[in-house]
Amino acid sequence: MVNQAEAASPLSMTGFAARQGGGAGMEWAWDLRAVNGKGFDLRLRLPDGIDGLEAGVREAVARVVARGSVQLGLKLATGAGAETLQINPPGLTAALAALATAEAQAAGQGLELARTSAAQVLGLRGVTQQGVAEAPDPVALRAALLQDLAALLDDFNAMRRTEGAALARVLGAQIDRIAALTDAAALAAEARRPEVAENLRAALARVADAAPGVDPARVAGELAMLAIKADVTEEIDRLRTHVVAARAHLAADGPVGRKLEFLTQEFVREANTLCSKSGSAALTAIGLDLKHVIDQMREQIQNLE
Repeated sequence: MVNQAEAASPLSMTGFAARQGGGAGMEWAWDLRAVNGKGFDLRLRLPDGIDGLEAGVREAVARVVARGSVQLGLKLATGAGAETLQINPPGLTAALAALATAEAQAAGQGLELARTSAAQVLGLRGVTQQGVAEAPDPVALRAALLQDLAALLDDFNAMRRTEGAALARVLGAQIDRIAALTDAAALAAEARRPEVAENLRAALARVADAAPGVDPARVAGELAMLAIKADVTEEIDRLRTHVVAARAHLAADGPVGRKLEFLTQEFVREANTLCSKSGSAALTAIGLDLKHVIDQMREQIQNLE
């Protein structure tokens, strides 16, 4: 049984499971494997002649797999004891006739042959033949296969859940790193405020000296707009919002890969804007570190369902 914490872990798109079973006069072997995929792609290799098996298999797999490239194979073989030893009446008749002829000729020459046992008669060529037991009931066979498939899917998801939990730990550390860099960006942005203000005052003085006739209020307004454009408060706020959302998705049950992929795009957008508006080496370095961590996180997210 899977505990509640494990059940809430994201699932990896990569997984493998194999299983052997038997029933309804047949033996079988399952092979199930999956790799990353943009959508859900299921490819089956099933034996012919079992009505409804493919539809049942597709339905069962689709209930537990939402995304990934999945391959499922099934091999069937005649079960042990399904072949029986049968007597070939014409062959037995011919063998008994040959034995009778041999005994008669031997008696005519005064010879007595050893008594022939039934086991010896059955061992003669053509007396017996391999017979196939009655074909299994396809309805019973389909039911047995689908029941065994459920256990196979349990094993498959157990492996995917284990890998998903490991991915979640890696992603959690990366999200924590993004949060720390965002806090560092906020501190760097606050530390650069005096420098930005001084640069704007110097720019205003240069414009006033170069063009004495320019309206100082208009110049001040333009410089104020530049200051607003250089402000990174909104980017930092959005980064923090995305961090909260990423942690919530990572702790949620069900497929979360696409949602986290979308969030990485938002993370990248804010990090790019932060770099373009930084105006300082320290803030630029933080923005580049953010982009590096986000890129690493995106690689890991591509493995999640």
